Amino acid sequence: MSVTHLRTRLQAWFAQQPGASLLQIEQDWLAQQLPDMFGYHILQLGQLADMDLLAASRIGHRAVLALDAVDGQQPAVVSRGESLPLAADSVDVLVLPHVLEFEVNPHQVLRECERVLIGEGHVLILTFNPWSLWGLSRLLLGWRAAPPWNGHFFSASRLQDWLRLLGFEILTTQRLFYRPPIVHTATLQRLVFMEQLGPWCWPWWAGVHAIVAKKRVIPLTPVRELWRRRRRLIANGIAEPTARKKQPTGTLTS
Repeated sequence: MSVTHLRTRLQAWFAQQPGASLLQIEQDWLAQQLPDMFGYHILQLGQLADMDLLAASRIGHRAVLALDAVDGQQPAVVSRGESLPLAADSVDVLVLPHVLEFEVNPHQVLRECERVLIGEGHVLILTFNPWSLWGLSRLLLGWRAAPPWNGHFFSASRLQDWLRLLGFEILTTQRLFYRPPIVHTATLQRLVFMEQLGPWCWPWWAGVHAIVAKKRVIPLTPVRELWRRRRRLIANGIAEPTARKKQPTGTLTS
């Protein structure tokens, strides 16, 4: 089964329960994070549904880069996550809503994110938690052939290791959606109380990991530039600092 087909089925899953309820919670989380991130360009990779996940951002230029054709229609720009058609250091904020689970080479996707992000730029990642009620449903109920369980679920620690290797600083890792993946809408509504109790009573069983990371850039000052600066100071009559010599001891005479 092709990656394109997997993502197409995932989009259909997010249009119904429990995907619709999960998407609303993820949008609420993004609405808490994005207003504090500034710049010129914010980009979302992949389209889950018609919901605008970037609506809370204050950045003027917001765009969604399609990874596949949607509903048989060819978008204006379609790109592979492993090779983004963007210049290096050109994007301030990247949002990846369940992209990594349905990529052949997720680590290469993160490399591309690091390449196109500016220094101190942010990436926000939403991924399914394999160690959760959702992960257990995948194993015990034999749902591996159905979306979203037909994707590759990664633990938060593994994703954090990948990001750190690429020079990112992990700012926060949160867990979202503590209800089981129930299709019935009324039942999901009755279990809303689990969203308040979950972080305290069963934090590890949340269905989704939400990660915010920042691209760190270490400024380097060339040795040659330091040497030139030092030479200019001496040429301008500023004495080069020297170690203070110890005065010899002796007998004072009148």
